[in-house]
Amino acid sequence: MKTLLRHRLPRALLALVALLLGSTAWASGALVSTDWLADNLANPDVRVIEVSVEPGKFERGHIPGAVNFRWHLDLVDPVRRDIASQDNWEALLSRAGITPDTTVVLYGDQNNWFAAWGAWIFKYYGHADVRLLDGGRGLWERQNRELASRPARHAASQYRVAEVNRELRARLSDVLQVVEGEHQAKLLDIRSPAEFEGRIFAPQGVQELAIRAGHIPGAKNVPWGSVVREDGTFKSAEELRQLYAEIGIDGSQPVIVYCRIGERSAHSWFVLTQILGYEARQYDGSWTEYGNAVGVPIANPAGTVWGGT
Repeated sequence: MKTLLRHRLPRALLALVALLLGSTAWASGALVSTDWLADNLANPDVRVIEVSVEPGKFERGHIPGAVNFRWHLDLVDPVRRDIASQDNWEALLSRAGITPDTTVVLYGDQNNWFAAWGAWIFKYYGHADVRLLDGGRGLWERQNRELASRPARHAASQYRVAEVNRELRARLSDVLQVVEGEHQAKLLDIRSPAEFEGRIFAPQGVQELAIRAGHIPGAKNVPWGSVVREDGTFKSAEELRQLYAEIGIDGSQPVIVYCRIGERSAHSWFVLTQILGYEARQYDGSWTEYGNAVGVPIANPAGTVWGGT
């Protein structure tokens, strides 16, 4: 019934239906538990994908049967700053033995940061059944579940993208239309308060930086970590609705979500669209594009616009 409702109802009514149905991840069965995954590891219709931040983590041990997608090589264009091209995406999924009917379950470290990025790309390229392992790699390990050291071998497929959901992606021009009042949407910045206020440019140790600090004018700040519990599992749909409602995001208007390079915001995009059923686009250019762009306005409550001074 929930799947049927999702296909037939306009997006504007999805939030209301979610409230009435009241179950976490109702929108598409977007989450799977560690118990469910353990019971389905041998299911030929399920393909498990790891996308972790830390290099070598997959090789040291991974969920049995999982395929490793390297976020910095497989999910992006090798030359341009862009996501993987359609041709490269089809080749990647074909090597993993994925078909359009496959149930894809992604997981990774850092509470599924880049696993959610992968889920967004799967959805962008029109894959129907995409889920996250609730709690990610961390919860699987803390429960002392089985890890494999040898990569699994899956028969190759011939994956073809049927449609590209371009409406899931926002560009700089789309963001500027909102900033300048030409388009109605909510802007959601999910970075830390220190980044949002301009007290720091980025988390310590990262390489991708903007020349200016602060945030996009009009954006509201809900740090990505606010949506998960201490064990890394997502909060209930009711808790998540309340969290976003407090800053005026309730599903009545579309949302554009961003962070620094797009990985953390993909995590919040997943919550908004796949768990709550809200209309949201991921601005993957994020602050490293906006904060380096010429001629765009910024907000900087801390006053540290240039070089931290």
